[in-house]
Amino acid sequence: MKQKLYAALMPLLVLVLVFSTFQSSGVSANSNKAVELATLQGDFDLSSSKAVKVIVELQEESIVEAKHNGKKQSKQNLKNARDKVKKEVSQRTSKSKVEREYEHVFSGFSLEIPANEIPSLLATPGVKAVYPNVEYTTTEVLTNEEFSPAMFDSAPFIGSNDAWDLGFTGEGVTVAVIDTGVDYTHPDLAPNFGVYLGWDFVDNDADPQETPPGDPRGAATTHGTHVAGTVAANGQIKGVAPDATLLAYRVLGPGGSGSTENVVAAIERAVLDGADIMNLSLGNSLNSPDWATSIALDQAMAEGVVAVTSNGNAGPNNWTVGSPGTSREAISVGATQLPYNVFTATTTSSDGASYASSAVQGFPSEDELLSLNGQDFELVDVGFGSPQEFAGKDVEGKIALISRGAGIAFVDKATAAKNAGAVGAIIYNNVAGVMPNVPGMDVPTIMLNQADGQALLAKVNDVTVSFDIAFSERVGETMADFSSRGPVIDTWMIKPDVSAPGVNIVSTVPTFNPDAPHGYGAKQGTSMASPHVAGAAAVILQANPDWGVYEVKSALMNTAEKLINPATGAEYPHNTQGTGSIRVVDALQAETLVNPGSYSFGVFEKTKGKQVERQQFEITNLSNKEKRYNIQFEFKNEVSKHVKVTTSNNTKVKPGKSQNVNVNVQVDASKLSDGYYEGHLLISEGGKTIQVPTILFVGELDYPRVTTAGFVVLGDNNFELYSYLPGGADELEFWIYTATASGDLGTYVGDALYDSNLGKGYNYHNWDGKLVDGRALPAGNYRLAVYAKKGNFDRAILATDVLTIR
Repeated sequence: MKQKLYAALMPLLVLVLVFSTFQSSGVSANSNKAVELATLQGDFDLSSSKAVKVIVELQEESIVEAKHNGKKQSKQNLKNARDKVKKEVSQRTSKSKVEREYEHVFSGFSLEIPANEIPSLLATPGVKAVYPNVEYTTTEVLTNEEFSPAMFDSAPFIGSNDAWDLGFTGEGVTVAVIDTGVDYTHPDLAPNFGVYLGWDFVDNDADPQETPPGDPRGAATTHGTHVAGTVAANGQIKGVAPDATLLAYRVLGPGGSGSTENVVAAIERAVLDGADIMNLSLGNSLNSPDWATSIALDQAMAEGVVAVTSNGNAGPNNWTVGSPGTSREAISVGATQLPYNVFTATTTSSDGASYASSAVQGFPSEDELLSLNGQDFELVDVGFGSPQEFAGKDVEGKIALISRGAGIAFVDKATAAKNAGAVGAIIYNNVAGVMPNVPGMDVPTIMLNQADGQALLAKVNDVTVSFDIAFSERVGETMADFSSRGPVIDTWMIKPDVSAPGVNIVSTVPTFNPDAPHGYGAKQGTSMASPHVAGAAAVILQANPDWGVYEVKSALMNTAEKLINPATGAEYPHNTQGTGSIRVVDALQAETLVNPGSYSFGVFEKTKGKQVERQQFEITNLSNKEKRYNIQFEFKNEVSKHVKVTTSNNTKVKPGKSQNVNVNVQVDASKLSDGYYEGHLLISEGGKTIQVPTILFVGELDYPRVTTAGFVVLGDNNFELYSYLPGGADELEFWIYTATASGDLGTYVGDALYDSNLGKGYNYHNWDGKLVDGRALPAGNYRLAVYAKKGNFDRAILATDVLTIR
């Protein structure tokens, strides 16, 4: 078992004598002196001498933090403090290398250091906290597909066109796109860039262009250009704020991944470069508010830069939001699907058989979908639908019959069918259950369940098929299933804050061809939702140049449209949609702002008597006349019987002024079941009501005990197994299953290892390919599952990749 050190959120007092075994650290033993260790976020293998990169936060406050704490701070003072710590670190460690240094929104530096010398780092005077240099990736769901610019309709849907008619296009507002870079030569984006383009933190130069094809380090990227186009394209298509100025910061390199050290550096530089807004369509799976990136975003907001970030694509379950969407202050954005028409589909084979599970999965356009009616089509079995399986098969003008599975996305199966000349596809399930709808597929695609698919496969060469496809109903704007949900662990905040269109969004993409520069494509993910909000913020700031970040945030949150789940007929939960889908003109025309725009009253654990928590919110009257506001709270279900909220019922606010309102919340937790409870703060005036989402928690919380699992191949059938435990675990187990030919879950084989009493964060274990009962796994492919339990709640998840024993 690996040795680990984990320092909890509260600093730990220990005797220096504890470190007497670390002879190389230069820390002398003194049993009469106590030392406060720095906070360690995440888990590290302290038995390894392997170099790791960490982010070091100093006790000396950053320039922004000091300013907002009423203190004077200078660059020279910070440099002196940083140099002192760097010198001490070099003396306490055998080998270390300082790389990026931070001082404006974050105080510290990135450091490469042997993992087994981290304890020396934690004991270094002046060090406040140490964070892992975690990987960040784009929060995009599907690969790029080509579409006509005429399909670009998400910006008008949220009201951008109407805002333009009012004279607000984002002119004079600068938006920083922190992403994979931006193709600033794209004809629709070039007008938004000045001489200074931004900065490339991957290659450390002034050219923040996307990764081109052929880069030996990894795949080409298009993500940042797509994001930038949604913010401010101004050509054949128009973004939400077409006259905004853009700056590009490349922090995600080849393949679309990057690290904390570059993201923090870009946040800092964007603030110093004078950005008014920054968009971060990136994230990881860590549900925690206390990471270096989140701290930097919080300080950027404090400095007056509106920070907008994607909420993640790990939905639809609660607790799936990841950093930096977990930031306390930044605007986190969930993804919606624009209104769409629903069609029914009857599938009949020429032998008279009909398939009851037949349904439409996705299509490129309604015309192409309906064009399948009234024809008989030959079927061609193409296995799992990989390009290799299409090779050598004649599917021109035919229907491709495809099985789900083999790790191939539904959209990629449809794309392979289109490229091979098929006019449509039937995808059937390879397991029991239903499959999801997938908007924007390249060919009209019908889905069948496993039984119907197998029945059709058995006679694929003997029958033709025909379809009867008909309009059923129109569905309004809905939340995307993939959009990550809150709440945030530790702060218990509602996330996302707002939502915006993020499914099948058409925007600019680079062509990497100067002779044909007009590239457009469709992508989906919360990456695509976030820049809608960044663009809306630019429009709002142009209209209200004296507003601060919280006025912008409140305007967007207070005026968002509540979305209804068509499956239930009720509003989506707060942690699914936030306050709702943004509406630009409503935000521009707001006469009242309530800040904060959502509330968490925290956790109530008192088992006897009543527990009281006190909070405060602010009402701002933007109109030119005095307003009297009526204030009420409402909670769902029976919770109101055991929750008492006291506040000012009637509040007068003079024109152009703000007023704070105190709130007392009293909860009899013993009368309520463990869990969380939603409600609303209702601010009413003149027939208009602002609904501010509220949430409170009772007792032990059922957040996921494990959210990430995987392995690293070390060679010779040795592996490093890892998991991420948001709140630690009492018990941890790794289970082994056989893998089927398609890579799915097979038969349970046994347990790889057990562990107990683990701290929160990442956990790592060496594994030699043997089960706990001593059996060595025979050669073959396996799947790894991780089970974690804490308190009365547990969870098991599968690792993504297939593990191979040789």
